[in-house]
Amino acid sequence: MTQTIAPRVRNLVLLLLAVAGALLGAAAPASAHAALTGSDPQQGAVVQRAPEQVSLTFSEKVAMGDDSLRVLDPKGTRVDAGHPTEVSGTTYAVKLHGGLPDGTYTVTYQVVSADSHPVAGAYTFSIGAPSATTVTVTGQEAGGGLVGGLYGFGRYVSYAGFIVLVGGAAFVLACWPAGSGGRAVQRLVVSGWVALTAATLWLLLLRGSYTTSGRAADILDLDLLGQVLQTKTGAALVSRLLLLAAAALFIAVLFGAWDKREAEEKRDLTFGLAVGGGVVAAGLAASWAMAEHASTGLQPGIAMPVDVLHLLAVAAWLGGLTALLVALYRAPAGTPVASSAVRRFSAVAFGSVAALAATGVYQSWRQLGSWSAFTGTRYGQLLLVKIGLVALLVGIAWISRRWTARLRDGGREGVPAEGDADTDAQADTVDETVDDTVAARSGSRRAAMGGGTHGKGAPAGAGAEGRPAAAGASAEGGSAADPTAAPAADDPRRAAQLARQRAAMDAARQRRERDADPDRSGLRRSVLAEACVAVVLLAVTTALTQTEPGRTEEAAKAATSAASSSSSSSGVASGALTLDMPFDTGGQDGKGVVSIDLDPARVGANEMHVYVTRPNGRAFDVPEVKVAFTLEAKDIGPLPVVPDHITTGHWSASGVQLPVAGDWKVAVTVRTSDVDQATVTKNAQIG
Repeated sequence: MTQTIAPRVRNLVLLLLAVAGALLGAAAPASAHAALTGSDPQQGAVVQRAPEQVSLTFSEKVAMGDDSLRVLDPKGTRVDAGHPTEVSGTTYAVKLHGGLPDGTYTVTYQVVSADSHPVAGAYTFSIGAPSATTVTVTGQEAGGGLVGGLYGFGRYVSYAGFIVLVGGAAFVLACWPAGSGGRAVQRLVVSGWVALTAATLWLLLLRGSYTTSGRAADILDLDLLGQVLQTKTGAALVSRLLLLAAAALFIAVLFGAWDKREAEEKRDLTFGLAVGGGVVAAGLAASWAMAEHASTGLQPGIAMPVDVLHLLAVAAWLGGLTALLVALYRAPAGTPVASSAVRRFSAVAFGSVAALAATGVYQSWRQLGSWSAFTGTRYGQLLLVKIGLVALLVGIAWISRRWTARLRDGGREGVPAEGDADTDAQADTVDETVDDTVAARSGSRRAAMGGGTHGKGAPAGAGAEGRPAAAGASAEGGSAADPTAAPAADDPRRAAQLARQRAAMDAARQRRERDADPDRSGLRRSVLAEACVAVVLLAVTTALTQTEPGRTEEAAKAATSAASSSSSSSGVASGALTLDMPFDTGGQDGKGVVSIDLDPARVGANEMHVYVTRPNGRAFDVPEVKVAFTLEAKDIGPLPVVPDHITTGHWSASGVQLPVAGDWKVAVTVRTSDVDQATVTKNAQIG
């Protein structure tokens, strides 16, 4: 029966891995966990003169390289000076070359958010008037392509390896100490260690290409690897590798020195082994918490310990479930997993589910922030799928608990297992055949060696009818004292072969007895169903870690909406009020355009820049510029401002105080000669 089920189990696991791969493939282009919340100039803005720099504001701190922020002219040529700098908090800027012509410019960026995920995007703004551009801004996606898919698969394998390693070891140590000698369970835990180690090395190699070029050729770039090692994520991966070395020592002790001790000695060592293993497991979990979601955003000091507890609870439940499944299907027939071990794991699983519920509620609140984010963001939608899978898993676990309550060691008491009679009869027949074969071959060997005869030429040791008698039997056909004695003396290899045959028959009988127990069979089926759901659940969880949290996504949408509304209502470009007013003083060379930039164009202190240009757009140095602000609705003003001359065609004034919000009239007086001047006005909403 076990041999029949095993291929089905393998096929089902392969199918579920394919489903998991499809889920990961759909989420392969990792969504950014930092969002662009502002820019200067703003997306789609048309400014009258070239800005001195372009700045971007993100929802959280990001890491930037020399080429992380680029500005391209309509022909695709870079016009920035490179080397972006941090202006303040989460705002970063790059300087532009001077004398930029009119046209549409493209801003591209690719940075790494504080929770280790790449962020990429692009937008356009125009100087003077929009124009055609050869730069394509679509398809700006970080973490995509082949490298992104490989990185996502590596993350899935690393999570799976951690769960199997930690949960399998905990199952042996806390629930089934007798299973430490089982080859199947040992291979499971060691496979978890190998998978996690290989995946960690794989992620370390992929990291540089994943966060920069996305090219497979850069995977083995040692310069990129050196840069990765200096980042927070690189440090976390290296720390994980060091902890895996300690985990290897733990596994060697668990399945070596600890397994060989007697029961009393095991109890003395269990506490120390559990403490050491717990420290290593918590450290491995912390290598995720210190570099991903929990390390940034709201309450990181609380979120990181909660994340560690969440990962440990997942490992104890799903990893222990995997170990139980292996024990139920692959444990030696003579030492099946005890019912007491199953009941202990049931208690551990219940505690793990309770811990998952508590930590999951906190994490959901922290990452979503509102009920609308459940359905309005991709993170919320994936979280709903995860919650549904967890509910399904808990339902199947409840069925498993019912089977566990009915489970008995060694089959159902007082009820013969199906197939026992057939197995016993089959074994007796084999025993008789083995005895006859042993005696016949023994007698033949003695005859060949010149042994005496009995009766009418019958060989010595033959029965009354010439049938070979069992070794050690009397001439009258008495029963054999030890059927294996003769072959053991004559042919040790034959004796070993017979011993293996009898051992195989005993194992087959024990498997039949074990498999005939309906309670144990029901438990195996329900645990297998739990494991199948867990494979898909792990894929969804991995996709969640690569998706922008709902709170961040909604904040970015709100910021973009507010910026667009402000720009359309007041002509604001880049968060500063810009007013362009043509003038004509009437004298020779008296025509031009005066522009006022007021930042942030709100009540209180403002910074003002005045630019004067000729009709052809070149800077125009006039003798004098004066500005006055008047709020006629409240009879305030005019409030005069005399800006300081900075450079050709550029004046500036700081600390310009506007006391009340409203529709202010801005009057600019431009003098082009001793007698030629003009005053132009324009209204603007302040505050």
